[in-house]
Amino acid sequence: MSGHAINFALPKKIERYLAALSKLYAQDGKRQFQEIIVNAQMRVHEGWTYDNWDGGVHGHALYLILPERLFLSSVKKKSDIQNQIKEDLNGLHNIHSEFIAEVFLEMEDAANHEWRKESGLLIDGKRDAPPDATKRIWGDTGFRVFLSHKSEVKRETTDIKDGLRLFGISCFVAHEDIHPTKAWQEEIENALASMDAFVALMTDAFHESDWTDQEVGYAVARGVPIIAVRLDKDPYGFIGKFQALNCTWEKSVQGIAKILIKNDQMLNAYIQALRDCPNFNSGNALAEALSSIEKLSESQIDALVAAYNENDELRGSFGFNGTRPREYGPGLVSYLNKPGARQFKYSSDWHIEPIR
Repeated sequence: MSGHAINFALPKKIERYLAALSKLYAQDGKRQFQEIIVNAQMRVHEGWTYDNWDGGVHGHALYLILPERLFLSSVKKKSDIQNQIKEDLNGLHNIHSEFIAEVFLEMEDAANHEWRKESGLLIDGKRDAPPDATKRIWGDTGFRVFLSHKSEVKRETTDIKDGLRLFGISCFVAHEDIHPTKAWQEEIENALASMDAFVALMTDAFHESDWTDQEVGYAVARGVPIIAVRLDKDPYGFIGKFQALNCTWEKSVQGIAKILIKNDQMLNAYIQALRDCPNFNSGNALAEALSSIEKLSESQIDALVAAYNENDELRGSFGFNGTRPREYGPGLVSYLNKPGARQFKYSSDWHIEPIR
């Protein structure tokens, strides 16, 4: 090696590759890995290793400095996570003679923490749900939706929860989901603190609950997507300025899914759910949301095509194969073939393939 400074390419582009890796993890349903990539502060130690083979190969060390909660939830599998991120980053880039030699997860400096707030004793209106509570409430996958409702419509709300599961949505229904050994208020707050979106089921008595208005206020303060489903009552107060959905109980599942799928995180959960589509009828139901997708990245297009090609039930559903457009829509290919984008077609055995 010479003594002069080397102008490395990979460290300058690492942010770009981390962004792509975040999308890849979202596509594959690896939420923990995506959380690490999105929330980490980053620094690169250039020239961590050097091998003079083939004109010289330089390895860099990538440090991902995590908030304490994320670091502690990852620490037992830290070595595996570091190696996986390293392998995935090296699989994304094609920069000659440079690679990521090591990835290190570190906890951000405790001196920078507001430790009084993190003690859980300081009253400031904010809360961070513990990892075990988050997993208990939502499971491991899915777009997390808090369903705010009056207890009188518990059965109808549970039906919505069951219907949305098909679309890759994991719902919290307080009267059904609260663990009997946990304090009622604590579990509701954990769900509100870790939700991805909030849906208010606006029935006549919605405003009479001791909880619903507080739940709305929590959602507004957090800034998550909010939908007010107008069943018997018009949205009011803070929630009156958010998107309202006019529908019946029977149409609410499709209506909610069509609005939420405009969110990129929800779209990734939907694509992952397509892989698990259990039958033709479910495929037709899932296809109703296709027309509401506003934009697709290249990786999302690839994931949609792969989900369709790998699932016989999707390929057999009219909504996805487009064989009965009047009843079920034009099929997946028509939504993939946007102007200026790659073009696709159905093959003779109803797989989707690119047009060469």
